[in-house]
Amino acid sequence: MEKSLTLSDYRSLAELRYQVRRFLHFSEQVARKAGLEPQQHQLMLAVKGLPKDQRPRIGELAERMQLQHHSTVELVNRLAAAGYVRRERGGEDRREVLLSLTRKGEKVLGELSLNTRAELRMQGPALIAALRRVIHSKRGEESAPKALSRIGRGTSRA
Repeated sequence: MEKSLTLSDYRSLAELRYQVRRFLHFSEQVARKAGLEPQQHQLMLAVKGLPKDQRPRIGELAERMQLQHHSTVELVNRLAAAGYVRRERGGEDRREVLLSLTRKGEKVLGELSLNTRAELRMQGPALIAALRRVIHSKRGEESAPKALSRIGRGTSRA
């Protein structure tokens, strides 16, 4: 592992942060124009886009959003009060509370997601280029794919 960074490394990292922030700013603005706070939009997207093996419960959503449980509960409360999400009891375990989007939530999320995808198609190349510069800025070290394949085989560099 490298012990120091070059000015070029710092510039690459700064550019990546800038590109990520540009995209997040766009996403935050379109959410607000739709009458949602950015985290509400993110929670709705997390509900809709949850991996198949995960259930839409507060704990899973809190993890996906990297929020505390109580903060996620408050987001759900506001979204439910505004008619974007609904709570339902689990099938076998009646204590389990599952979340789903309402028709209103589906409609708004669909519109926001179309805008987001269009923006990513425009900003994506710059974001990808910035990420590549950070990943490939290793001086004299093996490439990430080589390192990952070595990790998979149980070997690593000292």
